Amino acid sequence: MTEAIPAATLVLFRESADGAEHLFVERAATMVFAGGAVVFPGGRVDPGDYEAAKRFPALDPEDVAARIAAIRETVEEAGIAVGFDGPVDVESIRTALHAGAAMGDLLDAHGLTLDLDALVPFARWRPNFKETRTFDTRFYLARVDAGHAEARVDRTENVHLFWETASRVLALADDRKVKIIFPTRRNLERLATLGGFDAARAHALAHPVETITPQVEERNGIPHLCIPDGLGYPVISEELSTAMRG
Repeated sequence: MTEAIPAATLVLFRESADGAEHLFVERAATMVFAGGAVVFPGGRVDPGDYEAAKRFPALDPEDVAARIAAIRETVEEAGIAVGFDGPVDVESIRTALHAGAAMGDLLDAHGLTLDLDALVPFARWRPNFKETRTFDTRFYLARVDAGHAEARVDRTENVHLFWETASRVLALADDRKVKIIFPTRRNLERLATLGGFDAARAHALAHPVETITPQVEERNGIPHLCIPDGLGYPVISEELSTAMRG
C-alpha cells in the first residue's frame, strides 16, 4: 500500500426549509486529485497544523492536527470560521493563511483559541486507488451558526461553491450535472439518512470511526468496489465500472 498524505475534511451543517444543507466546493478541472469533482471543504494536514496541535498535549496529536487542518482549510476555501472560541476576523485570517501564515501564529496574533469539540468525528477514508496521490482523510461534522459569514470561493483550487442537501447533490450526480468521487457518494448517502446536525452527531457518536480502504470484490460475477458493513453506511458497494475514484 502506498504511503498516504494526512488530510481532513469538514462537513458543515446549516438548517433550511428543505432540511440540513452542507457546503460543497467544486474543484478546478486542472487539479491532479478529483479534478472537477464536488467535495466538502478540506485538504492536507500542514506542518503548521501539527505545530498548533502541541497546544493540546493531552490529546491525540494526529486527530488534533487534522481538526486544525479542517478548520484552517474551511477558512481558506470558503471564508467560513467554525471551531474558534470567540469572534473571528475571517477576512484578515483568510488573507494571512493564503499568504502562508501558520495557524498557531494567527491564533496568537488575534488572541484566539480553538474549540475542537465543535468538530465531531464522522469517518476516516484511506482509498488505495493507485492514483497519483493517496490521502488518509478524516471527516468531521460541524454546525454553522445562523449569522455566519457568506461563503466565498477562493478561486485557487476551487472554482465554485454552494449549499445543498445531501439528497439533492446525489440527484445532481445521477443526472450527471456534478461529479462526485466514490467516498463522497458513500458519505452523501449516509448523510441523506440523518437529518439535522443533532441527529447526525448522535449517529456519528454511535458508530466507530475505522479507517476505510475500499476493496474490489466480485458479486454475481461483476467487480464491485466495497467498504465494510457496520460503520453507518446504507450502501457499501458499487459496480467498479461506475465508481469515480479520483
